[in-house]
Amino acid sequence: MEAKAQTRHLRVTAQKARRVVNLVRGQNAVEAAASLKFQPQAVAPDVRKLIESAIANARVKADAAGERFDERELFITEIFVDEGPTMKRIRPRAQGRANRINKRTSHITVKVATKVKEGAK
Repeated sequence: MEAKAQTRHLRVTAQKARRVVNLVRGQNAVEAAASLKFQPQAVAPDVRKLIESAIANARVKADAAGERFDERELFITEIFVDEGPTMKRIRPRAQGRANRINKRTSHITVKVATKVKEGAK
């Protein structure tokens, strides 16, 4: 069973989001969501909600297929952060000048799946 969730146009830089995403890559999905609850970074609650959404998507997929579902068996197989569009803003400066402010966004994608046992198809 594999499920995917993604968030787009999240108002955080991709560099800052990758710091949090790298902490949970390859972990058990439930434990990763629990550990993100205690991370000090501002993007941690958004990543936690995304992982919980992927778990819920897996539950819906399993129900539709009539399969047994246990969220403790799900692992984060793939999680990555891509850059989104940058909003460009102007900040007035002294003597009629202007500086550009870049408000960056990012897209985060999570895939969760159950681990396939050796020898089983």
